Amino acid sequence: MAPRVNDVMRLCCDLSAHEHIKVAVKSSAKGALMAGGSAFVGGLVGGPPGIAVGGVVGSLLAGWLSSGQFRPLPQILAELPPAQQRKLCEDVSAVLAGLNWTDAAQLVALVMGNATLQQQVVTALLNYVTKELRGEVRYRD
Repeated sequence: MAPRVNDVMRLCCDLSAHEHIKVAVKSSAKGALMAGGSAFVGGLVGGPPGIAVGGVVGSLLAGWLSSGQFRPLPQILAELPPAQQRKLCEDVSAVLAGLNWTDAAQLVALVMGNATLQQQVVTALLNYVTKELRGEVRYRD
């Protein structure tokens, strides 16, 4: 992986740790499967009213099981495959255009020392997380 990608990934991890950002990556397929499966079983057991009851129970159960699965964003970023890391790097590099750095430590120092630039990088990072990863973001628990 190119050094620039590693530098930008380190910046994103440091910034998201500094901001205490946590993300829950939605797994809507599991929830839909659980709700649909329980509606099916409810329909077999109780007919048409059972479908409604099974769907509601399955939806509540799916929501309850998926709650509290927020993880620190640096942990999620570290697990991204190289293709997604490159995409994130492209998005964040658009904000960093014209900025020259020699290594990750210098890049982090440059961005952390400029509140406007810091906010722009966080915005680009959160846009990536919500659009590409379909994540739900939470700040400072």
